[in-house]
Amino acid sequence: MANNNPGSEAPQRPIFCVLFHSPGPNWKEGIPFQEQPGVMDHVMYMKKQLDDGVLLMGGPLLDNSGGMMVCRSADLEAARKMAEADPAVVAGLLKVEVKQWMIPMTSVDFAPAGQ
Repeated sequence: MANNNPGSEAPQRPIFCVLFHSPGPNWKEGIPFQEQPGVMDHVMYMKKQLDDGVLLMGGPLLDNSGGMMVCRSADLEAARKMAEADPAVVAGLLKVEVKQWMIPMTSVDFAPAGQ
């Protein structure tokens, strides 16, 4: 990950992509997330992304308004491509918005294992 200020001695600030999911046009109002038709396709797709190292973390928001996923990469186009291939997005169950996120404040060590 490149330093955001070349030539400076400031520590690197991690940048990741964040996926924001919200109900899509085929979302059934009044039905909890876990009971939405096709939601398990979304869960399994995202679990594969987690297992493949694409995602750091993710899950539903407790107010049933959608969910959030954090990608390991700052590559916005790759994150968009992955997010838009989600079966729940393709089926219209969910909408997704992908944004880059810089993390200047954290207590989490993002260094790769073994460093």
